[in-house]
Amino acid sequence: MSTPPETISLYHITHVQNLARIARDGLLSDAAVRVRGGPSVSIGMPANKERRLSIPVRCHAGDFLGDYVPFNFCPRSVMLYILGMGNHPDIEYRDGQEPLVHLEFDLDAVVEWAASEGRRWAFTSVNASAAYATFYDDLELLDEISWAAVASNDFGRASGNIESKQAEFLVRDGVPWELVNRVGVASKRTQALALAAMADLDQRPDVSVIPHWYF
Repeated sequence: MSTPPETISLYHITHVQNLARIARDGLLSDAAVRVRGGPSVSIGMPANKERRLSIPVRCHAGDFLGDYVPFNFCPRSVMLYILGMGNHPDIEYRDGQEPLVHLEFDLDAVVEWAASEGRRWAFTSVNASAAYATFYDDLELLDEISWAAVASNDFGRASGNIESKQAEFLVRDGVPWELVNRVGVASKRTQALALAAMADLDQRPDVSVIPHWYF
């Protein structure tokens, strides 16, 4: 669809109260988190998380979406907007955007780590749970993603961007905390909570207040 940028970052949103566990165990797939009793605070759609446990990752036979950690290719994702609105009938979480943090990763570093560990990965040009999603495991095919839609802040239905903005990158099982480049937050309050969660760590990525990553 379009030429990818030279440097590609990946983003995963979570509640600040989950940071301590992620720092300890790594950023894990939903299937792996379930085995450990679930997150401290769940912000997803329970029905969608359940469904993803049985949606195949079609470029890796026998694997399912729930086995993979999902990333967006941009901050300010569609899911963040939904969580910020706080009125979706299928989401119990109602505390808005302010306690949510973005974990930022470098795509090349993640792929290099995955190769060294024998971890499978994939990406899609739309929401990976969509029935029509195509799965890719070749970085030469990143031009299948609509990078203009990914970068756009206009993703109303009329814009035509909403499906393409939800392109996903997926890593089997999980990724280590050491790959986090930066933690983006909405406020100084959440910044303080994030720093407190990382106080005892040897690896402490920068925690920055980045308002334009939020709505």
